[in-house]
Amino acid sequence: MIGLVNARADSISGAIDSFSVLTADGESLRTRRLILSYGVVDQMPDIPGFAEGWGTSIVPCPYCDGFEFAGQHWGLVWSGPQSHNYVRLFHDSTDKLTLFAAGHNIPPDIRADLARRNISVIDGRIIEIAHHGGHNATVKLDTGSNVAVDILFAHPRTKPSAGLHESLGLATVNTPLGIVLKVDERRETSMPGIYAAGDLANPLMPSVTVASSHGATAGISTQQSMLV
Repeated sequence: MIGLVNARADSISGAIDSFSVLTADGESLRTRRLILSYGVVDQMPDIPGFAEGWGTSIVPCPYCDGFEFAGQHWGLVWSGPQSHNYVRLFHDSTDKLTLFAAGHNIPPDIRADLARRNISVIDGRIIEIAHHGGHNATVKLDTGSNVAVDILFAHPRTKPSAGLHESLGLATVNTPLGIVLKVDERRETSMPGIYAAGDLANPLMPSVTVASSHGATAGISTQQSMLV
């Protein structure tokens, strides 16, 4: 039997073959298996203008937005060692890249590599990001300098958009991008009978295509686990 319940799931209890989902409407739904796919949310830094520009002048994915800005002045907000890989990736699209340290301590060996690539590193904390329509942005620093870029890339950490996994005690993985649920190759979590799909259980990078594939795997695995 397939049905759609338009309600928020407040809690989950039980075990494999006998789960109970309590909704915000007070309804208790019984099920043998569960697939969690409530996604993740971006954790916006407390920088004026960041949240307002997210998705327009501040973006995360060079594959999604980089092509139309090839050869233009790109900016990248350093968020950790993984940002060094983005530097190498961006080099295929532009040779005009400014990296904003944003208060982070960039290791000397990485700074040496950035210098070898002729990439400017701007130290200091970002105090505001001003937007000028479209993708253009000006990064304002506590050193008093302002740097204008044609597009700004940033990678804030993410977290699950709900807390059902916490109440269930499901194992998680702390990745450079944020917290995701730990799953096996069948997309099953650490609790038998509960599966997870989409960005909620993707430790690599957000992707609609990958999320769809993982959803299909979780659905197939769920159905096959109930065959008798």
